[in-house]
Formats: sequence, C-alpha cells, structure tokens
Amino acid sequence: MKLITYNVNGIRAAFTKDFLGWLKTADPDIACIQESKAGNDQIDIESLEKIGYHSYWHSAVRKGYSGVGIASKIKPNHVEYGCGIESYDNEGRIIRADFDDYSVISVYVPSASNIERLEFKMQFCHDFLAYIKELRKTIPNLIISGDFNICHQAIDIHDPIRLKNVSGFLPMEREWMTSFIEECELIDSFRFFNNEPDNYTWWSYRQNSRANNKGWRLDYNFATYTLKDKLSRAVILKEAMHSDHCPALLELNV
Repeated sequence: MKLITYNVNGIRAAFTKDFLGWLKTADPDIACIQESKAGNDQIDIESLEKIGYHSYWHSAVRKGYSGVGIASKIKPNHVEYGCGIESYDNEGRIIRADFDDYSVISVYVPSASNIERLEFKMQFCHDFLAYIKELRKTIPNLIISGDFNICHQAIDIHDPIRLKNVSGFLPMEREWMTSFIEECELIDSFRFFNNEPDNYTWWSYRQNSRANNKGWRLDYNFATYTLKDKLSRAVILKEAMHSDHCPALLELNV
C-alpha cells in the first residue's frame, strides 16, 4: 500500500497546477491532504472519483482556511470527522478513515507563525496526544499523517542554530513531539529508513529557499509500532511542485 501526506496549500490552486494528473501518476492508495482551504462544495470530488478515489473532507468553518481530507482507492468502513473538541473541529484539523486492519488520520497541526497562536498550538498538541493514546485502546494499528508544523530534530531544519527560537523549532514543540512519539508508541517512518540531512518538506516562498534547499521537515507519516514489520519504504517526493510543501510517501505491506 502506498500512502502520501501532502499539505497542498489550497486544493483549488493545486488543481490548476495539474495536481490531478500528478496524483494519477504518483498513484497512492491513500492520500492525506492538509490545508485544503475549501468547502466540500468547492472541491472537485467528481474528478477524484473519475481516477478512482473516494474522498472525504473536513473543512473549517472559516472560509478559505485550514481543512483536511483523505482520498482513498479503498473505501473506508467508517470516516470520523474531527476529534470532538469544538475549537479544533471548527478549524478542520483532524479526519480519520477506518479500514479493516488499520486506521489512517490526516492531521493539520496549527501554525504559530503568529506567536499569539502558540498557546493554542501547544494545547492542540497535548489534546491530540491524549486523543491518540485513547484511540489506540480500540484501534492499535494507526497511521498518522500530516503537517505537524514542527521540526523534531536539528537534522530536520536547514539552520538549527539561527532558528532555535522560531516557532516550529522551539524546545517546547520539539519536546512535545518526542513525548508524542514515545507515549503513543510511534515510528517516524522517514527516519526509520533515512538518517541523512538536507531532507525537507517545506520551504519559504522567500529568498529562493526551495532552489537553495533552505527547508524544514514539517510533514510526517507516523506508524504505530504494531506496524513496524510492515513498513517497506519512506521517501520525500520533492519534485512535486503544487505547494510550498511537498508530499511524503510511506509504503507498507498490508
């Protein structure tokens, strides 16, 4: 099974850049989408269906903001929209698809580029950790994919010294991610296969950052340890150019 996570920074804008043609060629079985920035009535669900995808979308109340989705060739047994906490669900942050032997979550962790949102971001992170721990009691096999807006280690950011006090690489954010991985018994699938530097999934639009690979690794495919023996490959698909992010791919033998 091939799964990708992709912050498209606007699904309608991505469609104008041949996102659909790219998706057909990339051919994932499941695509976890973040920052759709569109209501269900604004997403070309019919075109996705024509190339074989059932798609499910959890949009923000605020128009043109946030939003997550899951597109899957395999029809889920159940789709859960949100996590039951109104402040997060109003922003379209979490969607879950349940299959026979595993569940897949698409999550978009809040950004705190506006530092006033840092408290909200950290509260979301702590509540999300608790949500996953509780979920694992009934669903042991989880794949949690999305834009976490956090670089976990120094290797995950192009300038760890200069950026150590910038949101996305703050000590409290990095410590939370360590706790999240440990307490929820997760594997960072990309680092499971690759410990090389200079692998990023997001670049600022400023200062020619992408061409110079001055990036951040913000997008992750986490898998529970129960799936460890089924992991076969994880790569970053940096050639995809629909967004300021690029997709991350995970392949599993399930």
